[in-house]
Amino acid sequence: MPRRAERSTTVSSSFPSEVPRETFEHAFTSSDSGTGRQATGTTPLLPPENDSLAMDETPHVVGVCGSLRDESYTRHSLVVALAGAEATGASIDLVDLRELDLPMFDADHPAAGDAEELTRRIERADGIILGTPMYHGSYSAPLKNALDYCGFEEFENTSVGLLAVAGGRFPVTALDHLRSVCRSLDAWVLPYQAVVPQASQAFEGDEFTDSELETRVSTLGRRLVQYANIRPDPATFESEENVGAR
Repeated sequence: MPRRAERSTTVSSSFPSEVPRETFEHAFTSSDSGTGRQATGTTPLLPPENDSLAMDETPHVVGVCGSLRDESYTRHSLVVALAGAEATGASIDLVDLRELDLPMFDADHPAAGDAEELTRRIERADGIILGTPMYHGSYSAPLKNALDYCGFEEFENTSVGLLAVAGGRFPVTALDHLRSVCRSLDAWVLPYQAVVPQASQAFEGDEFTDSELETRVSTLGRRLVQYANIRPDPATFESEENVGAR
């Protein structure tokens, strides 16, 4: 697939329109706890009280739910993350893979089923949140299948936030695997990432029972809006070798 052009979205003087990534590369820890606490000696570019940004063009954030369960904890968590993005000034779209007909990806039929709807909605995004349950130490098959229908047109030069939900206490490996996939498509993944461990204890219905955990997930959406127009880095080595996506 051809590479996408750099985004033209600009941010008003309240926030630099092109923020060098090295400025905040280590601003947030991506520790196994998923707390998002600041690393020693670093501060985020914007304090929480200045999260709401005035923008010349409204950023658009798309969340992709990698769970097909009716009462999905991943979907509940994505709703909270997207609400955080919306509160920070973004328009939002939740791509629920249950609602799309996406056969197992076959490179001979890249437009099968609802593939064109999927890629159209993701390509519109200035920021993407990938949400997944953790299955066998990695991310889910429905999300993998959806990503296989995508390529550089959908992800290159786009900021991505990662969210993982697990029945156990250690869902971070799923995020590591997704981070590698995004690097191969020249997306830029936020250093901040959100995890929801022991998900069955984290919700009552579709609401978080722990306000601190809810804040961590909501922060993912807010950070994604803040860095939706980050200046792209040069192409990664992984993307140069990703000939199957071109």
